[in-house]
Amino acid sequence: MGKKGILVVVSGFAGSGKGTLMRELTSRYENYALSVSATTRKPRPGEEEGKEYFFKTTEEFQAMIAADEFIEYAQYVNNYYGTPRAYVEEQLKAGKDVILEIEVQGALQIKEKFQTDTLLLFVTPPNANILKKRLVGRGTEPMAVVGQRLLRASEEAEFIPDYDYLIINDNLEECVKTMNEIIQNEHVRAFRNSEFIKNIREGLLNLSKGE
Repeated sequence: MGKKGILVVVSGFAGSGKGTLMRELTSRYENYALSVSATTRKPRPGEEEGKEYFFKTTEEFQAMIAADEFIEYAQYVNNYYGTPRAYVEEQLKAGKDVILEIEVQGALQIKEKFQTDTLLLFVTPPNANILKKRLVGRGTEPMAVVGQRLLRASEEAEFIPDYDYLIINDNLEECVKTMNEIIQNEHVRAFRNSEFIKNIREGLLNLSKGE
């Protein structure tokens, strides 16, 4: 079977640990390409341009929207986030599984556009109390913003059934292993291998006729 890359969309509540999972997944396995999103939010301490995000002004981001340079974009807690198109398409053609870490709005946009070419995963901590503890423990935002993120998380939870798999992030090692297994198993799903099925059916038909 010819290996075609799968567009893997990973979403999760702020503070769920999805960013850490993505970094571990891409560092341990060579078959993944992590897409870097663009955002208008300010960099956090230690974040680098082109590594965690491409940091844009609102004006720059809106110009990219006008030029159709995103495969999806969304506004979240007063900032824009979007996935640049060129890199994603290039990596998929090369057979890489492209990991997109994006918000629910953008994930559902991609699901609508790409349909069977996507795999949607949602990451969550074991319960709401642990989520709040993680958000507060980051120490990067005032409690008012933490409250906004918890409210937003309650809204996002309504869309979890639209995802293909739910990943409960309780143990990092187990989560990374589970995510890799899920993604690789998707490559042998019948609907992702229509060309192989067509070829083997034609071959069997020819053999049955003595060709």
